[in-house]
Amino acid sequence: MSIVICAYTERRWDLLLDVIESVRAQTVAPQEILVVVDHNEDLYQRLLEIVDDVTVVESGGPPGLSGARNTGVGLAEGDIVAFLDDDAVAMPNWLERLLVLYDDPDVLAVGGRVEPVWDRGRPGYFGEELDWIVGCSHRGMPTVASEVRNLIGANMSFRLDVLRQVGGFNIALGRQGNLPLGCEETEICIRSTMGSPGSRIVYEPAALVRHHVPEERGTVRYMLSRSWSEGLSKAQVSHIVGHKRALGPERRYVRSTLPRAVFSGIRDWSRGDNPLGLGRAGSVLAVLAFTSAGYLRGRRLAHSSTTQLTSTTPLGAVWREVQ
Repeated sequence: MSIVICAYTERRWDLLLDVIESVRAQTVAPQEILVVVDHNEDLYQRLLEIVDDVTVVESGGPPGLSGARNTGVGLAEGDIVAFLDDDAVAMPNWLERLLVLYDDPDVLAVGGRVEPVWDRGRPGYFGEELDWIVGCSHRGMPTVASEVRNLIGANMSFRLDVLRQVGGFNIALGRQGNLPLGCEETEICIRSTMGSPGSRIVYEPAALVRHHVPEERGTVRYMLSRSWSEGLSKAQVSHIVGHKRALGPERRYVRSTLPRAVFSGIRDWSRGDNPLGLGRAGSVLAVLAFTSAGYLRGRRLAHSSTTQLTSTTPLGAVWREVQ
């Protein structure tokens, strides 16, 4: 197992050191730990001076998370490559839980649960159904090991030959600096299984990491901004791989998980059990509206003659345009 940790800012320095230490403390030792620095010379030099027994490299791709991950894939020597965010601490048996599922040769990728650790506590209007907004597992996801369409970026692993066969992560997708974009994990998981009939991607909740969530990511402003950009990102993915593959789980989420969240919030508020229940229900509706609007905007851009959303168009430019 090779572990790839991508980092881009010194603001997460202490968190990054905690992540590295959590990988060192695994019950199954990894073959190597690669820290890929995404175009930040100061961070790169600081890591070289302080961190030992870890390979620190600069991203050789364009700025953005996908380029950094591809750099790690290009250097990895393990049969399996696992990815951690620079603010997501792995539990001691994380690797062990991931690796056991690779005994099945049909399993191409395995990911685990991402649990939020709120910097100032979870806001009352931020229901667990919306935890995908902060890069975490959300209510409605499987509670036991299950086949899924895609994994969560903060806690995922792939067979190395699969990553190289599909050409790595799409550099037009994913976070670019502070831009709250995503869906590169969705797209690469879909591409991985398209060429391998009978193959599986597995979500194992027992393979747990705890993801730090700063206070600003619990605000309504961030919630709606991230929802809008998720819609844009999903539009690009659907343009690349088709609507049916890109939106199947999302349709089920909208039909079942979100209505239950709205009714639960209204019920709790009306009974007096939770005075913030109405706000929680309103947040769900607002997130759905902004995500849908972002998706529709992305679809229009995808079909326009002036801005084509293809695998070679930086989505960050589109995000800036629609702002």
